[in-house]
Amino acid sequence: MSREPRTAIATVCLSGALEDKLPAAATAGFDGVEIFEPDLVASPMPPGEVRLRCADLGLSIDLYQPFRDLDSTDPERFAANLRRAEHKFGVMEALGTDTVLVCSSVAPDAVADVDLLAQQLHALAERAAARGLRIAYEALAWGRHVNTYDRSWEAVRRADHPALGLCLDSFHILSRGSDPAAIADIPGDKLFFLQLADAPHLSMDVLQWSRHHRLFPGQGAFDLPGFLAPVLAAGYTGPLSLEVFNDVFRQADPARAAVDAHRSLLALAEATAARGEGADPVAEAAPELHGHAFVELSADESLAPVLAALGFARTGLHRTKPVERWEQGGARILVNRSGGPVAVAALAVESADPRAAARRATRLSAPVLPRERGPAEADLAAVTAPDGTALFFCRTGARAVEGADWTGDFVPTGETAADDGAGIGVTGIDHVGLAQPFDHFDEATLFYRTVLGLEPDATGEFAAPFGLVRSRAVVDAQRRVRLALTVSLLRRGEWAPGVSEPQYVALAVDDVLAAARAARAAGAPLLAIPDNYYADLDARLALSKDRLAAYRDLGVLHEETAGGAYLQVCTEVLGGRVFLALVQRVGDHDGYGWTDAPVRMAAHRRRRLARERVRA
Repeated sequence: MSREPRTAIATVCLSGALEDKLPAAATAGFDGVEIFEPDLVASPMPPGEVRLRCADLGLSIDLYQPFRDLDSTDPERFAANLRRAEHKFGVMEALGTDTVLVCSSVAPDAVADVDLLAQQLHALAERAAARGLRIAYEALAWGRHVNTYDRSWEAVRRADHPALGLCLDSFHILSRGSDPAAIADIPGDKLFFLQLADAPHLSMDVLQWSRHHRLFPGQGAFDLPGFLAPVLAAGYTGPLSLEVFNDVFRQADPARAAVDAHRSLLALAEATAARGEGADPVAEAAPELHGHAFVELSADESLAPVLAALGFARTGLHRTKPVERWEQGGARILVNRSGGPVAVAALAVESADPRAAARRATRLSAPVLPRERGPAEADLAAVTAPDGTALFFCRTGARAVEGADWTGDFVPTGETAADDGAGIGVTGIDHVGLAQPFDHFDEATLFYRTVLGLEPDATGEFAAPFGLVRSRAVVDAQRRVRLALTVSLLRRGEWAPGVSEPQYVALAVDDVLAAARAARAAGAPLLAIPDNYYADLDARLALSKDRLAAYRDLGVLHEETAGGAYLQVCTEVLGGRVFLALVQRVGDHDGYGWTDAPVRMAAHRRRRLARERVRA
């Protein structure tokens, strides 16, 4: 029988003042909070009022933090630090919390001798115990003499006091490359508190890494299930708590960030349970995915001719909504004419169990998408992704359960795509590319990983015409569903903006040259690529003259790795931010054309400016 872990969040993780952070944590579903001392100092609420406010919200105060630079080789300074600690104990009593986080010292007078350090920790623990309080000692990764968990455990072990234990912080441990396996050998009753944070792998000063680049679990590159498993195996029974310092989160809506944070802990507990430790807090695992059911584009009259030129047929009209169904091979694109700019309005995935997928999404705090459904129309479950895109869970055609085949919502037009796709030969949707708002890129990654059960694939950064772009793909195990997420690391300037937050649908073909020729002959607005690109391509790959000429003529982009190649031909941007791409994967190439993305982005901007000059 599964049980949910207790969850907590340090108030430093969230934007705003304490009066903003507490209700955000409660609404998101956290059981408790760590009170970050600067938040309390800046609050007009006295500690007793904070205690009552948390009680009203159903939050426990699990930790008060941090107490810094306790130990000292100067006896007078150490005595002053003990007096300072007594004052903090009084604050804790007013708050109603019994545990304080004490960090390893970074001060010049920090104690190097482990026996002396143990004596000083024992003296502090004696004072805490006299007031019914506990000390959770933490090794900072940049501590002067104590900067690893095994060093902090040695000091705590030698101090040998029941009111003294450890606080383990995943960032401080994993950022130094320490192996957490030995944590399983520490007595569970000495593990007083646990703080969790993810992070990307970066080569930089660890203090700056910590202060600016921590992430919620599942958003970075740390193996947090591998860290949490030995902690739980040791017998830790306290809350799973987050301590994340991040420049974006500190500016984000605290209510939204708290939901993202809580979702990350549920997913972490689930992933750790899969390794045999802890309990799975999500009742149902993510059902298997069988591909992209459809992509819905909001559009004006300009999109239909492009789809037709790409070999798609308008096969159905929605019974009650201004929506058209266009099909070719295994690719389905819905065109919604309700108004607004051309954009990806919805994604639909083929799920082995749509209802279970929807229940899981709801359990993970994904916002349910309210929908108006006409008589006899399919009852499709949908939630909203962080960027506002609707996400549907489907089973199509013969695979659908009664009343849930969405294709029945469309009246057939009698049109069908030619067997050869008018020479295009689209076989399906290879992937969908979605540029994310600056503040929600990491949230989107976690959303798709947890809600759909996707896993990180390729990651990278590339220098685009208007700044650095970060890229990250997420895929299912069988690579039937692929999403390529990107974000500009800095907001673009206004002097000559490029395409804002571009989106695209990559259509799989078996022969990109034949597909591009047929598409151009049918009038598809294919994107022209500069000759300089092909001169460089020739230098790098030594392609045959005929192939290089065909590439130059059709605007083919060619990315090659040891495993194979990724060939793509793109349309011009349609309606401001969306384009379509014909893509061919050769060999075992598993990428997304990011090497050529700067060339494509510059070409898209150049074409956009040319159109604007013509209109002017």
